[in-house]
Amino acid sequence: MRSMHNVVSKVQLSEEVFRIEVEAPLVARERKPGQFVIVMCDDEYSERIPLTIADADPDKGTVTLIFQTVGASTHKLALKNPADKIILLGPLGNPTHIECYGWTVCVGGGIGSAPLYPIAKALRQAGNRVTVISGARTKDLLIMQDELRAIADEYIVVTDDGSFGRKALVTEPLDELCRRAPPPDLVVAIGPPIMMKFCAETTRPYGIKTLASLNTIMLDGTGMCGGCRVSIGGKTKFVCVDGPEFDAHLVDWDGMMTRLGTYRDIEKEAHDRCHLELQLEKLDAAEISASRPKESAQ
Repeated sequence: MRSMHNVVSKVQLSEEVFRIEVEAPLVARERKPGQFVIVMCDDEYSERIPLTIADADPDKGTVTLIFQTVGASTHKLALKNPADKIILLGPLGNPTHIECYGWTVCVGGGIGSAPLYPIAKALRQAGNRVTVISGARTKDLLIMQDELRAIADEYIVVTDDGSFGRKALVTEPLDELCRRAPPPDLVVAIGPPIMMKFCAETTRPYGIKTLASLNTIMLDGTGMCGGCRVSIGGKTKFVCVDGPEFDAHLVDWDGMMTRLGTYRDIEKEAHDRCHLELQLEKLDAAEISASRPKESAQ
């Protein structure tokens, strides 16, 4: 069902990462971990943006979305403020299968910590012992640390540059955990494709079941465009309708990353253009403000 929904709050988490809370009672009540929604900034002709639901509050009737500004539409979404309206459709996608596996390790890279959170939370509520590994290039790109730490039995933070936590890639502590006796029963990895690929290669020698969410490749979110086509165990699947989660050991990661790069130049061009337009708007506003006569002191 397509309808307009109010933006309740907006918080800027880093230079280009935003969190918005949207009033959507039906979605908040029905959503399950791992599912996503389609967001459209204005009208029915806006670009469709698939965003995984980072959290939901059925009592308040709101869902939380966390996104990074990578193109024109996400920049437009970042300009929305409380009381503004957006179109929101969902929940969509197959939810994560939740059961008590025993010991689960949840690995989040960068903005991937947002869709990881509801999955880790549900696994904990199902009786699992949960270890969370959060990683990012630098301290400023780490998100949802408080939320993840609150539901984790063990919380590990790594940064590429060592600006916070341990200086390492997420695969280093993951490999150490896999070497424990007994090893983890399940690993869930969400983040950049290259990170998920190497998480899968880390767990493969140990035979540990590993799930990865391929949400970053989704486009229209209904399976009609074919843009999210991936090869899973030699079979063609569509992330938005068959996923977004798959067995990480069966994903053709190289093929997926090649497809993901198809629109990279276009996205960068739109990204840079939006930044330039925003800078020009600020300069115009500053010039207008400076040209107004100052009120005399009373």
